[in-house]
Amino acid sequence: MKWKREWKALALMVGVFLGVFYLPVGSERFDHALMESLYLAKWYAREHVLLCLVPAFFIAGAIAVFVSQASVMKYLGAKANKVLAYGVASVSGMVLAVCSCTVLPLFAGIYRMGAGLGPATAFLYAGPAINVLAMILTVRILGWELGVARAVGAVVFSVVIGVLMDVIFRKDAQRERAMQAGMGDEEPSRPLWQNALYFASMVGVLVLVNWSRPDEEAGIWFAVYEVKWMVGAVCAASLGVMLVGWFRVRWWKVSLAALPVVVLAILFPGQPGWAFAAGVIGLSVLTSMESGEVGDWFASSWGFARQIMPLLLVGVLVAGALLGRVGHEALIPSEWIAHAVGGNSWSANFVASFAGAFMYFATLTEVPILQGLMGNGMGKGPALALLLAGPALSLPNMLVIRSVMGTTKTLVFTGLVVVMATISGMIFGAFF
Repeated sequence: MKWKREWKALALMVGVFLGVFYLPVGSERFDHALMESLYLAKWYAREHVLLCLVPAFFIAGAIAVFVSQASVMKYLGAKANKVLAYGVASVSGMVLAVCSCTVLPLFAGIYRMGAGLGPATAFLYAGPAINVLAMILTVRILGWELGVARAVGAVVFSVVIGVLMDVIFRKDAQRERAMQAGMGDEEPSRPLWQNALYFASMVGVLVLVNWSRPDEEAGIWFAVYEVKWMVGAVCAASLGVMLVGWFRVRWWKVSLAALPVVVLAILFPGQPGWAFAAGVIGLSVLTSMESGEVGDWFASSWGFARQIMPLLLVGVLVAGALLGRVGHEALIPSEWIAHAVGGNSWSANFVASFAGAFMYFATLTEVPILQGLMGNGMGKGPALALLLAGPALSLPNMLVIRSVMGTTKTLVFTGLVVVMATISGMIFGAFF
């Protein structure tokens, strides 16, 4: 046994040595791919970590601390009413305009609190897939056929995938039901309406600060974009009031945490990101220095960040090296993908769904990407396949899902998404 371990270590060392020895440094494509991985990581850090992931970590931490396990199990648990559980999970994306990575802390939070595997994976798919803004943008840019097919497909997908995950891993589901059967209802520490407003303030911040600028400077979507930082500030201020009134945090501590936010907002009115960053730092310091459930909130949020962020970084670097950014090539030439997804064959739909599953799409970016691919000959069937597989999955997303629910369940979940997207693309392409 000892020599087996030594031979494994030796083989690993030899493999790493040979990989470094034959590293194609100096090759234009390889060097460019390395730069693309760094460019994508930089873009991701600037556009998503602070505005998307950090609020999501705080919401996930709050779910773990302030939402009773009995409440999660009542609506999403293994014993919950299936129609209610899948109904709640499948429409979650209409509220949360998040990407495949931002939904991960929220998924991990409800899954660890006792949500059944089926409803939890339905939520995991639906969160980034059923985005109202993305649906509207799809209709306006890619046509009503793709827009309607995407909306219907995403809702149906989330339910079907959740049900299939529950059936495939029915032994786990039975074990969950048995464990939850002996759990009594917990008495909530505060009324439901208080918890609802508390979460609404954080979700409001998450949704508003990530509200993208619409193409046309008119209409309700642009009106929301114009006031998003102001309304987001109201949501953040409401959260501060709740911390004082309902969570017994001293008012002067909240005031000290809010002071830099107000100062930066006045000094740099055209750069609201500075004030937002100060607010995140202030909330982190404030909650980390509290005891009781507020301190537990920070500890839980930090636990999710510590688990998820390193995996996301690795995934983003690898995805950047393989596929690059929009309009920039990396190791895999873009013409390979464009050539492979033309027409409506099984291979074209499979390549589109498989490539979409591994690529990283920020919220709403999949639409202009598809517009360019369709301009280069991509069929409507493969386009729908990519729309159904891409926003819900990515390589960084898969790495984190594996750490939450294991390798087998992650592979099955990914396989279901790819297979169903391929079949949906074939059917859609046959009619359109």
